[in-house]
Amino acid sequence: QVQLVESGGGLVQAGGSLRLSCAASGRTFRRYAMGWFRQTPGKEREFVAAVSRSGYTVLSDSVKGRFTISRDNAKNTVYLQMSSLKPEDTAVYYCAADEAGMLVRALNRYEYWGQGTQVTVSS
Repeated sequence: QVQLVESGGGLVQAGGSLRLSCAASGRTFRRYAMGWFRQTPGKEREFVAAVSRSGYTVLSDSVKGRFTISRDNAKNTVYLQMSSLKPEDTAVYYCAADEAGMLVRALNRYEYWGQGTQVTVSS
């Protein structure tokens, strides 16, 4: 089992940048695939980015070219670097872990979730 804690959210102006971090407990972090999802009120949680245990990454079309995902296995942490932020990026961002370790977008493939961190982008 792994516990996930997100940090780094906040209020930023459009065009600005933020880096989200997700710290994981346990010694098996390197085995997990990690993902970032986001959700706004009244909408379903949507995929943002993922990194496999091998380091392969995938981004949603809506953030491609603006966001990057990376992991530091020595620190048990996954990052989401967000640049050129837009008001439509405003959401609660969640970190998730998948035991299978593969690169997946599907929300239901992830077994463990953090509590989320709010990102608000003002226009």
